Amino acid sequence: MDDRAGLHAICVRAGWHVTITRSNLIAGLDAECIAEAPIGPLTWYGIGGRADMLVSPHTLEAAVELVRRCRHAEVAIRMLGGGANLLVDDDGVDGVVLRLDQPCFRDIEFNRTGSVTAARIGGGVDLFGLVTELARRGLRGFEHMAGIPGTIGGAVRMNAGGSGGDVSGALDSVEMILLDGTRRTFNADAIEFRYRGSTLPEGLVTSAVLHLQEDDPVDVRQRVKEFFAAKKAGQPMADHSAGCAFRNPVDPVTGNQVPAGRIIDEVGLKGLAHGGARVSDRHANFIVVEPGASSRDVQSLMATIRSRVAASTGIQLEREVVIWSKHNPLQ
Repeated sequence: MDDRAGLHAICVRAGWHVTITRSNLIAGLDAECIAEAPIGPLTWYGIGGRADMLVSPHTLEAAVELVRRCRHAEVAIRMLGGGANLLVDDDGVDGVVLRLDQPCFRDIEFNRTGSVTAARIGGGVDLFGLVTELARRGLRGFEHMAGIPGTIGGAVRMNAGGSGGDVSGALDSVEMILLDGTRRTFNADAIEFRYRGSTLPEGLVTSAVLHLQEDDPVDVRQRVKEFFAAKKAGQPMADHSAGCAFRNPVDPVTGNQVPAGRIIDEVGLKGLAHGGARVSDRHANFIVVEPGASSRDVQSLMATIRSRVAASTGIQLEREVVIWSKHNPLQ
């Protein structure tokens, strides 16, 4: 990229625009940097626009330095994991998108002596591969995450999970880079986890420690198969989607969560389409896309679903899928 072209980004605090050249933001940084990077195809939806710059640090120190530089220059920075819960706007995003896809962030470390009771997982480790590796080693405690896409960093960030439990159930501690560039470790018992969220501060999850127990590999693999089969039976896993589109609302009378998919189905919205986006016939809380679909197709369909559910039931559905655009807050 020609430095004279610059990097156009939103200033987070000041609210005005500035031109940051490639050289003064990433000079000497041990990282792969791609200007005008197509990040939509890196998501599970596979649609959406570009980022001003996509940066993959080669080391933890490079990631810390990048966050500090962005903070100092007031350049927006977003963290891209596996792209499983993300929709990128067709116009793309300003600023820097940081991705932990280099080897140093994809390591899995087990305690070296005695029985295995814990594992340190790099923030960029893929959940599918992690579940498989733990089962192969006969390590119990993470099988309930079978069939859930993404990386461990993103899963911890949003407390991902399913009917078998959330990632927080297997968590000992979390290592992060906060948005001011400082590194912090948080013990799980000091974090308040909730449905698809927690009290973790904003920042980048660089690794997590899981508590595990040794078991018969055959038994662990069987439990993984059962969790995966249950997901496959009820969800459109072969289609392009970003997982559940909406959070499960809470019944104000009972205090229990009500499946958003059931509500959408009861309103009669299965199969509803807008452009190349459609409500799945298999699970009404999944929006799937066809070839040629745009991000705006998905966003318009989401808006229609929310409007029609509210009109029919009075329930205000909240999005679970995160939408990145040039105008939304820092993610």
